Amino acid sequence: MYAIVEINGQQFKVEQGQKLFVNHIQNAENGQTVEFDKVLLVDKDGAITVGAPTIQGAKVVCEVLDHLVKGDKVLIFHKKRRKGYRKLNGYRHQFTQVSVKEVIA
Repeated sequence: MYAIVEINGQQFKVEQGQKLFVNHIQNAENGQTVEFDKVLLVDKDGAITVGAPTIQGAKVVCEVLDHLVKGDKVLIFHKKRRKGYRKLNGYRHQFTQVSVKEVIA
């Protein structure tokens, strides 16, 4: 059984026991249980249910493993040729690691 759920503006295909890195959840703490109710699709042993836009009563229950994980460094380089203009900027995106406990549909 799997589901497609929207978490912080991104869609994920989730199954029970799976670990995910999602966009940073502001008020999450380690060990806390988080529920996501924007379930778009559920596949239960071949029986597919599609929401319009979401499925009523369906939710995904997750546990927060690490509330703040920094991703790889992303470098942004700007250059204008023959003008001597070069600028290097970078950042590290923040994620929250969650583990899917169950999919309720």
